[in-house]
Amino acid sequence: MSNAPQSNVVKARESGFGPFGQYINVGHHILGADEPGTYGGQDTGPDPFELVVAGLAACTTMTIRMVEGRKKITLDDVSVEVRHLRAPPMSMGADPDPAGEKPHAFERVVTLIGDLTPDDRALLIAMADKCPVHKLPEGEAEIITREAA
Repeated sequence: MSNAPQSNVVKARESGFGPFGQYINVGHHILGADEPGTYGGQDTGPDPFELVVAGLAACTTMTIRMVEGRKKITLDDVSVEVRHLRAPPMSMGADPDPAGEKPHAFERVVTLIGDLTPDDRALLIAMADKCPVHKLPEGEAEIITREAA
């Protein structure tokens, strides 16, 4: 891979800040990540689950805004709050929940501000589920892992 920034390529590397601190390069953007102190990190950045949740929240607001523009709906402001409700078991390779409950759940709360009709509100809330990032936690992605050459 070249050293030139690329769209849709993310690189994480250790930052040297504690055992889990990370620098994350997303194109020309630099982010940090870490684990909280309760998991042995130094809390120098969001944990990996918070980064996933941030992507879901951002994608949701962007999707709603795109639909609002296409449908000529007057939306003054949109905000989204997402909570990761269930964390995975800490042991790698743990058996799935015998009750059949998914190990992760997200609660998403959308706030729409503007002079909107009930139909406008219903459409924009329904569009939250059309956000492309929404599909990833639902298991619609395959992850292929390989060692660098």
